[in-house]
Amino acid sequence: MATSDRIRTLVTENEIVVFMKGDPKAPQCGFSAGVVKVLDALGRPYVGVDVLNDPFLREGIKEFSDWPTLPQVYVRGEFVGGCDIVREMYASGELQALFADTAQLAGGPQA
Repeated sequence: MATSDRIRTLVTENEIVVFMKGDPKAPQCGFSAGVVKVLDALGRPYVGVDVLNDPFLREGIKEFSDWPTLPQVYVRGEFVGGCDIVREMYASGELQALFADTAQLAGGPQA
């Protein structure tokens, strides 16, 4: 499977995906750790993809998103951003708002 197809499959089959250095239990850089902290605070399941073990994936995700740095967060197939953007969106409530409609549809608590 081509790297771009692999990435497309990951981001479309999972609600939240973070391409990062390391994995959520052991981030290998401060920026990846920052994104993990925000996503853990959201309390929603997400998939962490370690790009350190696959140089094709590490470069491929940068081309796929046209974004030069890692980590990269995708929500429902859409690129959201890296660490600074995710932190800012969380602080403003914008990140939580992305999931408000889903909670209402599922009968869960409203944001």
